[in-house]
Amino acid sequence: MAPSRDSNVKEESSQVSYKKDINTKTDRIIQNRKHANDIFDVIEYLQSEKEKEIIFATNACSKIFCELLDRGDLYVGELPKEEDLMHGDLSAEEKYHIFMRHRYNSCVELLLENIGHEVFQVKETSLCALMKFVAAEGKHPLQNLDWCEHYNFPRELILALVKHLLSEKEDMSLLISRFQEFMEKDDVRYYVMSSVRDNITRVIGRNKRDVMPVYQNNVFTLLSTINIPSQASEMTNFLVKQEKKHEDWKAARLKEHKRAFEQMWLVFLKYKLPSSMYKKILVILHESILPQMGDPTMMIDFLSAAYEIGGAISLLALNGLFVLIHEHNLDYPDFYKKLYNLLDPSIFHVKYRARFFHLANIFLSSTHLPVYLVAAFVKRLARLSLTAPPTALLILLPFICNLIRRHPSCKVLIHKPSAAEEPCDDPYVMEEKDPTQCHALESSLWEIKTLQKHYHPDVAKAAMMINEPLSEQEDDISVLLELSTFELMEREVKGERKTIPLEFDSATELLKSSREVLGVHFSLE
Repeated sequence: MAPSRDSNVKEESSQVSYKKDINTKTDRIIQNRKHANDIFDVIEYLQSEKEKEIIFATNACSKIFCELLDRGDLYVGELPKEEDLMHGDLSAEEKYHIFMRHRYNSCVELLLENIGHEVFQVKETSLCALMKFVAAEGKHPLQNLDWCEHYNFPRELILALVKHLLSEKEDMSLLISRFQEFMEKDDVRYYVMSSVRDNITRVIGRNKRDVMPVYQNNVFTLLSTINIPSQASEMTNFLVKQEKKHEDWKAARLKEHKRAFEQMWLVFLKYKLPSSMYKKILVILHESILPQMGDPTMMIDFLSAAYEIGGAISLLALNGLFVLIHEHNLDYPDFYKKLYNLLDPSIFHVKYRARFFHLANIFLSSTHLPVYLVAAFVKRLARLSLTAPPTALLILLPFICNLIRRHPSCKVLIHKPSAAEEPCDDPYVMEEKDPTQCHALESSLWEIKTLQKHYHPDVAKAAMMINEPLSEQEDDISVLLELSTFELMEREVKGERKTIPLEFDSATELLKSSREVLGVHFSLE
């Protein structure tokens, strides 16, 4: 049954009534102090069950209190209790300032509660109103802050806002993405980083360092949106302008930003994380985290722990370790032993395969590596090739040949006369974790010989390379790293075929041609 005209009229009139009520009281509060009690009615709308009323009242409160802050009508300093207004020698103006300051505090508390509202528009409006208060408090501080340390930035309000953004029960990623706009301000970003660090220590410490997936995901979402300027000259965008000693302000110094960024991430990463979180962090670590840290080598403990986990997480940790080893001269003990043990059949099936082989190629590019070590990698890759899919084999075979080109002493693995004369047991020990003890140099690359009879012609052709002397020019494997099975099939389908003479007419378009018997009685539709 369609709603009656009367119900629609009532709904429209109720919308007009609450808007008119809020607007009227907002104007009265701003224009005349004798209507100060109207603020109770406006604030009460913040607790309404109707989201439209909450949003309208939020904007009204923002207008009222930003105006009062600009006029200096809120009490500054340690706020007396409201009960004390009836006692003591206070002027009418002082009582008004204290009264409105208490109402402002109540408004802020309700807006912070509405950050967790079920309707996103309410969350967003509350967030924007609170950030307007941050800007207004920055211009007209309500506390006597330590001038030398933090100047006149409302740290407590930012700390409370961060606390509600980093919810322990609700995914706040959408609202955090909206908050990213405010973190483009250099001073906001600096105090958010400090607040996040304190919040992590308090929340995870209180929960006895247990894994908190929802909370930690919110923290990661917030942290991953933070970008530090690359040069001090770029730091000119501030929410709160400092009139004196601006250059001494911590929030205006790039070095302090890098230090806060570093401490924030180190605190977050020192606690136990969900396994999926390790992957998210490691994917962005080498590009978005390490370059913005004051001392990237501080991440060695996290990367070492991740590298020891195994599987895809170890593969991803290679990126960060590569940056520390090559750019910061990090000495990682048993690095090649661990890299050798990462080579197992699973590496051909993870989505980070291309990244792994790219990095492995770089790590094994040095011509100063001992022959036994390179031979161990060559032999292990050859053994794994027996069960690898064609897309992986088209990477593996040129990769193995490149390693032999760099280390000609490994050619002994190809030219093994004794191996061709009579069958014998392979001395190579696949299960051995130490590449120095696997006896790779005593073996041969019979696996590559076997692949010359592979069912895929491209693989068989690539395996034939060892039959001829290898050229000095290395093969470019970068074009093969992202090769997929679909691309391999497409290449086969679209490839040109030679026309071979036949003694009969080949069957074509059996179901399409009307001249054929099948085409008369059947169709592909």
